[in-house]
Amino acid sequence: PGDVLITDMTDPDWEPIMKRAAAIVTNRGGRTCHAAIIARELGVPAVVGCGDATRTVPDGAEVTVSCAEGDTGYIYEGMLPFEVKRIELDRMPEAPVKVMMNVGNPERAFSFAQIPHQGVGLARLEFIINNMIGVHPKALLEFDRLKPDLQAEIGGRVAAYGYPRDYFVKRLAEGISTITAAFAPEPVILRMSDFKSNEYANLIGGSLYEPQEENPMIGFRGASRYIAESFRPCFEMECEAIRYVRDTMGLKNLQVMIPFVRTLEEAQAVVRLLAENGLERGRDGLKLIMMCELPSNAVLADEFLEYFDGFSIGSNDMTQLTLGLDRDSALVADRFDERNPAVKKMLAMAITAARRQNKYVGICGQGPSDHPDLAEWLVAQGIESVSLNPDTVVDTWLYLAGEGR
Repeated sequence: PGDVLITDMTDPDWEPIMKRAAAIVTNRGGRTCHAAIIARELGVPAVVGCGDATRTVPDGAEVTVSCAEGDTGYIYEGMLPFEVKRIELDRMPEAPVKVMMNVGNPERAFSFAQIPHQGVGLARLEFIINNMIGVHPKALLEFDRLKPDLQAEIGGRVAAYGYPRDYFVKRLAEGISTITAAFAPEPVILRMSDFKSNEYANLIGGSLYEPQEENPMIGFRGASRYIAESFRPCFEMECEAIRYVRDTMGLKNLQVMIPFVRTLEEAQAVVRLLAENGLERGRDGLKLIMMCELPSNAVLADEFLEYFDGFSIGSNDMTQLTLGLDRDSALVADRFDERNPAVKKMLAMAITAARRQNKYVGICGQGPSDHPDLAEWLVAQGIESVSLNPDTVVDTWLYLAGEGR
């Protein structure tokens, strides 16, 4: 029981409010929109893409938000009774693949670690940067050049850390180490920052440094951003935080993952940049994983794997880019399906290439969480691990073990 947040759509600025909500309902968005992703991290039900929920549901009305009926969520009038199903987590059956977890919120890491797991297949930096730091990294690097009012706003946050740059590195290391320690000694695969330009612009000082792009989802993000002269110093701070967690804190179970690598040239450049910043592939057991989430990654899978120790398939972007869909558009949300034959062909190409080279291949997209039959198909293709949202780990684990069918 609690307050239900009903709004048109959310973005990172809404997250402090979302953390206080017992459930979230939006007019717009799809299964992989911001509201849906954050709700999963927070462990609260969310129904997105309702169309007119802000007009239909009166302010102050008692409702029950349910996500228990499958792919479709429902908002019922009144407060309905419910059942609680209990499962003995210390007696989980053996699954045919590693079952890992997607985690982004350090505050929930130790509670999530109580759920049966074999590590973290996707640790996100975005929640840490947005909630624990809140300032654009370049504004911290160029603090002395900022206007006095912006300096005052940022200064209050960084005062306890000495220098603005130290604030970013140390706060980032705090968040990363919390997640990594919670799941140790199991592997934690950390995806480097994957904010889009509009999301970076929402950070304090961000509007000074970010371009206004027509379609940020396929714009200045991922590897392209890391290797750009304008962002490289910011990426180097991320590398420093990771190096501190691995080398100074001794959490060697932390691995690194690079998102949105468009070309082989980008792959080569970003691996070189990591090595220049003390994150050399193979040193002290460091593994570099690449997000396989673009059609180009699947088509040239063998070539991309020359630079990395394996793939983590991002089925959200792979589906969007293979089918030409805007995953935030409610108008085409019904066509977003990772089980589409074209998408499955891309996934199969990536899995086959990784198995052929005896390299790691897992999946960390939304698909296996929502569709256990897709998870079963991935197992048949030879996937090594599925990384799931915490609320779906037990059900999918039991399904794959043959006990939930």
